[in-house]
Amino acid sequence: MFEGQPKGLYALALANTGERFGYYTMLAIFALFMQAKFGWGEEAAGQVYAIFLAAVYFMPLVGGIVADKIGYGKCVVIGICVMFLGYLSLAMPTAADNTGKFVMFGGLALVSIGTGLFKGNLQVLVGNLYDDPKYSSRRDAAFSLFYMAINIGAMFAPYMAKVITNAYLSRHGFTYVTDAQEAYGDRAAEYLSTLSGAYGLCFGVACVSLILSISIYFACRAWFKHADITAKQAKETAAPVEELTPKQTKDRIIALVLVFAVVIFFWMAFHQNGSALTFFAKKYTDLTVYGPMRIGFNIWSLFLIAVSVYTVFSAIQAKTSKVRWTCAIATLLLWCGAYALYSGMDNPVMAQPSDFQQFNPFFVVALTPFSLAIFGALARKGKEPTAPTKIALGMLVAALGFVVITMGSFGLISPMDLGERTQNILSPGWLISTYLTLTFAELLLSPMGISFVSKVAPPKYKGLMMGGWFVATAIGNYLSSIPSMLWNKIPLMANWGILIALCVISAIVMFALLKKLNAVTAD
Repeated sequence: MFEGQPKGLYALALANTGERFGYYTMLAIFALFMQAKFGWGEEAAGQVYAIFLAAVYFMPLVGGIVADKIGYGKCVVIGICVMFLGYLSLAMPTAADNTGKFVMFGGLALVSIGTGLFKGNLQVLVGNLYDDPKYSSRRDAAFSLFYMAINIGAMFAPYMAKVITNAYLSRHGFTYVTDAQEAYGDRAAEYLSTLSGAYGLCFGVACVSLILSISIYFACRAWFKHADITAKQAKETAAPVEELTPKQTKDRIIALVLVFAVVIFFWMAFHQNGSALTFFAKKYTDLTVYGPMRIGFNIWSLFLIAVSVYTVFSAIQAKTSKVRWTCAIATLLLWCGAYALYSGMDNPVMAQPSDFQQFNPFFVVALTPFSLAIFGALARKGKEPTAPTKIALGMLVAALGFVVITMGSFGLISPMDLGERTQNILSPGWLISTYLTLTFAELLLSPMGISFVSKVAPPKYKGLMMGGWFVATAIGNYLSSIPSMLWNKIPLMANWGILIALCVISAIVMFALLKKLNAVTAD
């Protein structure tokens, strides 16, 4: 699984893990923060959330254009510094007035700009490592591992947000509730002010994680320094660079743009985790969790289970009996540890709406070895699907994810009739199953899409094309606000039905384009 990969992959993956940990800690509570601090409803909070996501994923286009001129590494470092200032602004305690809004929007702008300089260019550096023929066959596996590392950071983010929130509330004499007015009456305003202060501290976590990221980046820079070279720099130093005809360049750009257009609708559907699916958890899901399902709400148990997947695979793939037995014993200890943590949990445990956001990254981390093993076995038989085929399949699986939540929504009162009340009756299993299915789709689509871009992009436009992938993500992220805008206006299942239809139509379009896309890949 990890064998034969360049050391630079691990350095860049770990640098990204730290940055993503802070980002997803912030994202886990961002919509809830706006509701608590400014009193905004689902539509307004969902709209700002979507605009921010769109900006975060649009700015890599600008970052890619800049990097193609000044260098990828320089943009990565500048990006981290700008992001730090943005998260610092968000963490500042301000009043819930126009000044507070100005500071918040200014911080969001800085985070967006910084991410644009950092995110896509870091992934270009990863892709450049695999331009070396020695490693080229491992490109898809490398991006799966890189994506797994991102999700290690994302997995712990909601937990960190919850720990900080609960500790801050407890210090001020409160406990977390979904309905402040019902729980605290005359003290509801004080509770919401305290809650928004707790969320503000969560933004400070991102500042710390960025310091960790930049430390890893500089400490291990020697491992990937050779990959920090643009097409212009390669020409000046006489380094080997792939030469394309004008027709090849045009065909590749057209193929990439077609893929970008299709995946817009995946990201529109997928990024309901911080808005519509979080609102669903808050309004409809029973947050009092009993029995075996409690283990899903202990992040350390989940982490040990995820690690055990890797020790199991290492035992299976071990070349010596000593390594095999070591991995087997480690697996047993990890399972015992996970069970011990589970046994020590309260029964029931009280979950929070943001807790559900830890399931997607957990599933990514735990399922990545299975994905690599399956596609590795197919590759050895010459039957591995191409990256465009995986993307098409991912769209279909995403549709199935929303079929799951639609089935769970039968019989529920629609948000437009529910109003400010809650109907917390649905088992958490419905949301967990939805996240599991959407993770299958994500593993088929996201790392494969990034790998496809890094392979197909014309050398002199690598930064720009990686930015184009993120622009497609940005548009999808902005469109993700549509279910929030419709939340109190149409039946609940109609909202899910829109997402199902868009994913199915996108899959059909993608399958229709496969011949053209596969031809470019083979070029």
